[in-house]
Amino acid sequence: MPKIQRALVSVFDKAGVEDFAKGLAALGVEIVSTGGTSKKLREAGLAVRDISEVTGFPEMMDGRVKTLHPKIHGGLLYRRDLEEHRAQAAEHGIGAIDLVVVNLYPFEQTIAKPGIQVDEAIEQIDIGGPAMLRSASKNWESVTVVCDPLDYAEVLREMQEHGGETRRETRLRLAAKVFASTSRYDAAICAYLEGLGEHDAAPTLSLHGALRQTLRYGENPHQKAAFYTVPGCPEVNVADARQLSGKELSFNNILDLAAALEIVKDFAPPAACVIKHNNPCGAAVGETLLESYQAAHSGDPLSAFGGIIGLNRKVDASVADAIAQPDKFVEAVIAPLFTREAVEILTTRMKWGKNVRLVETGEFGESRSKSLRDVRVIAGGLLVQDRDIVEDEWANLKTVTQREPSPEELATLKFAQVVCKHVKSNAIVFAKGRAIVGVGAGQMSRVDSVEIAAKKAGGRAQGAVMASDAFFPFPDGVEAAAKAGVTAVVQPGGSVKDPDVIAACDRLGLAMVTTGIRHFRH
Repeated sequence: MPKIQRALVSVFDKAGVEDFAKGLAALGVEIVSTGGTSKKLREAGLAVRDISEVTGFPEMMDGRVKTLHPKIHGGLLYRRDLEEHRAQAAEHGIGAIDLVVVNLYPFEQTIAKPGIQVDEAIEQIDIGGPAMLRSASKNWESVTVVCDPLDYAEVLREMQEHGGETRRETRLRLAAKVFASTSRYDAAICAYLEGLGEHDAAPTLSLHGALRQTLRYGENPHQKAAFYTVPGCPEVNVADARQLSGKELSFNNILDLAAALEIVKDFAPPAACVIKHNNPCGAAVGETLLESYQAAHSGDPLSAFGGIIGLNRKVDASVADAIAQPDKFVEAVIAPLFTREAVEILTTRMKWGKNVRLVETGEFGESRSKSLRDVRVIAGGLLVQDRDIVEDEWANLKTVTQREPSPEELATLKFAQVVCKHVKSNAIVFAKGRAIVGVGAGQMSRVDSVEIAAKKAGGRAQGAVMASDAFFPFPDGVEAAAKAGVTAVVQPGGSVKDPDVIAACDRLGLAMVTTGIRHFRH
């Protein structure tokens, strides 16, 4: 590759660009630039040639059109090893551009802002930047391309060490990085535009993530694993959260943290849950976060040992004290915020404190977005569906038994139903006073789930209510619940056996309401 003699520098993120440009100038490189970048470089005392001087056309249409010109893309694309290309470039006065330094408008950051307007988001769709990056990357044998300020130092060092040239391996790596970057950028734009309206299934699906960390292993030690972030998530999530303390997150930690977060985001009052193996073994809402946590832990103290705690309010010293008890062991806690005192208590007072993973999401804000999709991977394919979000869960609530639930029972039934949709099917939840007292999850038979929930609840099943994620195919489920002491049931309904199930409830004195909404979670 010949020596780099001319560089085109046009960046939104101007971190480090002055020092990089000064290094280029010291090597005798001519700098061509645009708009705010050229202004910043001139203010730093650098000689800069405007892009309009190269193209013969002014920047126009509020900067939408400035680099889309043959004298720019010809300078990037022509092959230096082909006589015909060199002759055509000379004939049309196209000078070579040997180095492109471009990063893009912050589309992802823009759409992540609360209340962002469509017009503002659209203006952050970069056109010229990706076009220049792609042109330069296509011609990587002759052109060095830099889309990330973190690569400035390496490129400058190579040029200094190799007489103004860069190594072929470096150019190839940087070109590949560009296509990864523009692919992610386009995926974020596509997801945003699709989310503006109701759409049928798209003919193709593009998924793109940025590596956040390489994990020690996956679900098991023999499985390699990594954690990627997906651009443009409009609500708080584990991928964008900040780890304050503890060991590196594991594959299973991340899954359980996400499950915990999804549950507590579903509640407006102070809420807490304890997750084991992606299922809640305890959950509660209360007047205070402390009250909620204590009730959630009491749901199944045995299973809670080594669990993941999810909270939807700032964790203060009182909550931290309750968590940091000698008889408790916690893998991780996820919450919007932690006070300084809470962090100190959780990380220093207990023998396991140095290892506990504290994960801070920031304030929840809008907790649910229907624009996101649930994607599952199977061998050879992807399953995509809307998230399990219902605008009005209770619009079609109907009492189907002779006895109506009391106001207290109905309030607890609604709480239990929200938790139930986060439990693996077949899912059964026993609740009492807005706290879970027993959970049956993932069984092949629904009555088995009822019996497991009853066993977990023990004597607390007396006066409890029961939620089911799907209909009861036979009366045996409600019969087992009544035997344990349950007084009221919520379920979707819709079984051909509904009349038999309702008759069993009437015979046993149970109140039953149906929602018409199933919440399978496979």
